[in-house]
Amino acid sequence: MLEIKNLHAKIAENGTEILKGITLTVPKGEVHAIMGPNGSGKSTLAYVLAGRSDYEVTSGDILWNGESILELSPDERAAAGVFLAFQYPMEIPGVSTMTFLRTSVNATRKKRGQKEYSTPEFMKIARAAALHLGVKDDMLKRALNVGFSGGEKKRMEVLQMALLEPTLCVLDETDSGLDIDAIKIVSEGANKLRGPDKAMLVITHYQRLLNYITPDKVHVLAHGRIHKTGGKELALELEKTGYAEFTGKAA
Repeated sequence: MLEIKNLHAKIAENGTEILKGITLTVPKGEVHAIMGPNGSGKSTLAYVLAGRSDYEVTSGDILWNGESILELSPDERAAAGVFLAFQYPMEIPGVSTMTFLRTSVNATRKKRGQKEYSTPEFMKIARAAALHLGVKDDMLKRALNVGFSGGEKKRMEVLQMALLEPTLCVLDETDSGLDIDAIKIVSEGANKLRGPDKAMLVITHYQRLLNYITPDKVHVLAHGRIHKTGGKELALELEKTGYAEFTGKAA
């Protein structure tokens, strides 16, 4: 279970407070959505969960499976089961996709005390996962994300998520820049990874993603705080009314 307790965080460089007391619980087996206007702190929450050094937690705590992760480095959090799918996945010229995937997976398995995969073992596992998620084999032969469309980059993120076997999956505006067809494909991949041993936090500005990844609960984040929580119908309500209730003006 993910437990966020009165979390406050600021930008490390200039001290601007972004998160101003977030309290949130996401049980395993559930998908929760975070919605809110631009600048509300949605991506900051994702980065803080992943341990990004640009942000400093000033008070509160983050517990995963009953243990605080605040003192863990990003790679230690990954080994503990935390995965962040970025809003804008990076292109890495000169680094083959397969090499990146195998290195990432084996580093995580080593930290978990698991046996590392040999190259032939990993090739077989990666190709099977790619086929299951609709990732084309030629994507695995290219440099990571180089020349990929927006939808291909997001599908590659879902493949990484499948191979790393996280138990806490954070999707940061994974629908950003995607057309409807790409959203459907990426959502199908994410839905295939849902399960009773996983918790998923889906961060989005628009309701459309939640047509395909159905949340158990929806939370509205504005001005660094959770202002309202409801069922999936809350997302439909926000689609009609916008965020004026929480910001004092239309988002």
